[in-house]
Amino acid sequence: MTAIAAPAPAGKGTPLEVFIAFLRLGLTSFGGPIAHLGYFRQEFVARRHWLDEAAYADLVALCQFLPGPASSEVGIGIGLTRAGLAGAVAAWTGFTLPSAIALVLFALGVERFGSLDAAWLHGLKIAAVAVVAQAVWGMAATMATGKTRATLAVAAAAVVLAVPTAVGQLGAIALGAVAGVVLLRTERAPSPSTLGPSIRHGFAIACLAVFFALLAGLPLLAAAFPGQALAMFNAFYRAGSLVFGGGHVVLPLLQAAVVPSGWVTNDAFLAGYGAAQAVPGPLFTFAAYLGAVMGPPPNGWAGAAICLVAIFLPSFLLVIGVLPFWQALRGKPFAQAALAGVNAAVVGLLLAALYNPVWLAAIMGPLDFAVALAAFLLLAVWKTPPWAVVVLCAVAGGLIG
Repeated sequence: MTAIAAPAPAGKGTPLEVFIAFLRLGLTSFGGPIAHLGYFRQEFVARRHWLDEAAYADLVALCQFLPGPASSEVGIGIGLTRAGLAGAVAAWTGFTLPSAIALVLFALGVERFGSLDAAWLHGLKIAAVAVVAQAVWGMAATMATGKTRATLAVAAAAVVLAVPTAVGQLGAIALGAVAGVVLLRTERAPSPSTLGPSIRHGFAIACLAVFFALLAGLPLLAAAFPGQALAMFNAFYRAGSLVFGGGHVVLPLLQAAVVPSGWVTNDAFLAGYGAAQAVPGPLFTFAAYLGAVMGPPPNGWAGAAICLVAIFLPSFLLVIGVLPFWQALRGKPFAQAALAGVNAAVVGLLLAALYNPVWLAAIMGPLDFAVALAAFLLLAVWKTPPWAVVVLCAVAGGLIG
């Protein structure tokens, strides 16, 4: 298993450092939100030591509870911890811009992408299997040790597989918290987490107030002041605020917002969705594509910017608003026991995702399995950079195809 060295002190980085690190991931992180969590762990826990396993598991557990894109929220939290508010913006910008720009270019007809059946794209799905498997392997070594925690992880995986919706995910985490309080209270308290951004409680409360004010007020403003830009911002802000589970779960909400209204045709919507599978980074950048192909203006780059900011703004407000209180709560013995159960449940969530959808979408035969094993070996044993493994898997997928 991957040895984790002591983390560097939190808040001691620079926004530029954060931006460069996340830009590299934004260019290479294929495989969807669960795979992104694996990439983040490899890069910021195992390689750069910006935070330890406990802090990373805390952050993942928190973002699973929040609505919006979980992997992007984890990235925002990492940037916030490393370099404050500017670091949070830098992390989001680096991770989001590559796919957003690619999808806008696709929307404008500058660049065409291959279909979902492309052999190289299948290789990227195989790479995701290895990335997620390594994340499960490494996190289980510290978050699901012992009989009780291992059982909680497996039970959480079973719940998520039996109820493959956001309800199942939230239910598994809630059951983990309850089981932790009941079964893990006698365990020694976890070591102090390095997840501690210096955000004042007053500012955090203000962010939460803005979140709820926009959620309630934007529909009223859109009705009182009819205009396409405000209507777009309202629709995409609500999508980012009300979707639990992130990723593909947001697509039905977006389709209901833009297709019946006539903003985007259904054919254009589906074409963009296909293109979104072929680019790295968060799937929520699909909003940039939709903003670019809108029928009524603003569209193009201006429409893309409006929709992109609107769908991610709730994530910023929630992470900044909740994280300082999460840290205070974590220090209480009752919360520590609950958090131990939640961390074990998070391992179970990753384990379930490794099977469905990651494994089921990627492993179609013995050759696929062999490539996935080789990729896992490169990541876990040879310590090959994830981006290099992604490239090799894409090549292998092309050869197999």
